[in-house]
Amino acid sequence: MRILVTNDDGILAPGIAALAAALAPLGDIDVVAPESGQSGAAHAITFMAPLITQRVTVGGTLAGWSVDGSPADCVKLAVCELCEQRPDLVVSGINAGSNRGVDVIYSGTVAAAVEAAFIGIPSIAVSLETSAELDFPRAAVHARAIVERAIELAISPGMVLNVNIPRLDRGDPRGVKVVQQSTAPWTDTYDRRTDPRGRAYFWLTDQGDREHEEHDTDLSALRDGYVTITPLQYDLTQYAQLKHLRDAWGDLPRGRS
Repeated sequence: MRILVTNDDGILAPGIAALAAALAPLGDIDVVAPESGQSGAAHAITFMAPLITQRVTVGGTLAGWSVDGSPADCVKLAVCELCEQRPDLVVSGINAGSNRGVDVIYSGTVAAAVEAAFIGIPSIAVSLETSAELDFPRAAVHARAIVERAIELAISPGMVLNVNIPRLDRGDPRGVKVVQQSTAPWTDTYDRRTDPRGRAYFWLTDQGDREHEEHDTDLSALRDGYVTITPLQYDLTQYAQLKHLRDAWGDLPRGRS
């Protein structure tokens, strides 16, 4: 088993060191991650500039590659150039902060896993809910258990599992739940300010509480103290509307040049 470990918090982040160390007994580990933090990078890729790479030591023991690009860049470059062999599995994380609900659209952690799925490699994104103290080594124990089970189940090429570990400062998780992704939107709040030249600028300060009406989703299960697992897909086709639009399109006027 060859496992590629990546993240969006940067190759020197404690989460990736803990994850790589925990997964090391499961097989050969390659570490390829962004040179610096890429939180919120989503699925950006670099094609207008070169990608600079450098060998670094991760967690004082493992050698890895830093890439001055996005999480998706890291996976693409790892598979095409940096790994000696094609990975059997990609694990992205451990992210400092949960990635549940619509967060997955913005998340660089999840984007790295989805990029692996594009290439035909099964993948797992792992995130740890924010708390006053982020215990990554302890979270990595839970992450390894999920990865081991996924390997036993032989998750298929192209499959993406989004895993969230609840905050650990309140004790161990209550268990594991496989749940759907919430689609509840954020309620965004911006702080309006004025710069020294009199121009208005805005700072995103609060995204509201989405959890009070949630049931049986990654939001509610994480809130209740469970490790959550959500299978994701990257096919964005709205199949429920596909046939309707095909049938209706013939009744619409065609554009004219």
